[in-house]
Amino acid sequence: MKNLFKILALVFTGLLIFSCEKDEDQAVINETSVGKITADKSAIILNELNANDPVITFTWTKPIFNIAVVPNQKVEFGIKGDNFKKSATIDFSNDLVTGTATHAAINAAMFNIGAKPDIVNDIEVRLKTSVGSAVFYSNIIALKVTPYTPNPDLVYPKINVPGSYAGAAGYANWAPDNSPNLFSPEKNDKYRGFIWINTVTGDEDGKYKFSINQDWPGNKGDDGTLSGKLKLDGDNIKAPAAGTYYIKVDWAANTYSSVLANFGVIGDATPTGWNSDTDFVYNPSTKTYVINSIALSNAGSFKFRANDDWTFKIQPKNADETLISGKGVQTYFNAEGTVTDDHGYKVSEAGNYKIELDLHNSAYYKLTITKL
Repeated sequence: MKNLFKILALVFTGLLIFSCEKDEDQAVINETSVGKITADKSAIILNELNANDPVITFTWTKPIFNIAVVPNQKVEFGIKGDNFKKSATIDFSNDLVTGTATHAAINAAMFNIGAKPDIVNDIEVRLKTSVGSAVFYSNIIALKVTPYTPNPDLVYPKINVPGSYAGAAGYANWAPDNSPNLFSPEKNDKYRGFIWINTVTGDEDGKYKFSINQDWPGNKGDDGTLSGKLKLDGDNIKAPAAGTYYIKVDWAANTYSSVLANFGVIGDATPTGWNSDTDFVYNPSTKTYVINSIALSNAGSFKFRANDDWTFKIQPKNADETLISGKGVQTYFNAEGTVTDDHGYKVSEAGNYKIELDLHNSAYYKLTITKL
């Protein structure tokens, strides 16, 4: 029994020492002087044409600690009033006390915190200093920022769809770094988008698989069951027919689906009314779907649907939309849950139009009509 008491006493003493050490670690790092940040501008307008040029310079006084440390320092951005619940940072080397940021870097930060493009946003900025798991903040400065709409090809995660079909579609056959992409608009490892396959006649025609980082390592193909399951270095997938395919891939769950979706335009603003479609033709040189000339009336409306059916539609987000000649607008695919109700497009002036549908990026489908 005495031995048992001795053992318990030793265990208790060890726990007490461990606890004291933990408390000491938590208390040992503290600021003796708080960091302070300033900027050389209080308002900036970002411009994609000057993406790589400096747009603002931050200068800061580092916080001082009661012991010698090697901190990491970042400039942190948040929407005013949000208390940095959703924030983005730009890293700076820990030996600096001043640093410039480019149009592109600030714009990326604005995109990540949900700032609205093309209007003035009230932004809060502070210096964030980290020492291990401990984080210290400076004062907050106000900044008015007008971001631009970022290039969706650069800001959304994507996977590649290399295959034997890609050369005819304007890319290169079996080249992950020169193939159509599927994007993840929600940035959640789930990818979607369209590819165009010109022929499946030959044994090797119309085949594809999925890669990541524009390279072959980590590629995925069918698991051999043809049931929509993927595996690393799996089999090539062969399309059953020529045409446009809407493909969805859950990269983490190793699943995929592929549905034929050949689009056309229909409506009482078109020559054939609501009775039949005028089909798009894929243009490999522009990688877009085109109707080179169609007469459109300003007395009716039109929509875009797939497979001469109403299951899949390309249409405005939440209201009828009148299109302006030569101006591209974002359009939406109803199968992705981004469309409210059943709206269509109109033109303000009757005439012959070229219609171009750019479906290469599911984060930003683009529709352009041009009066001829």
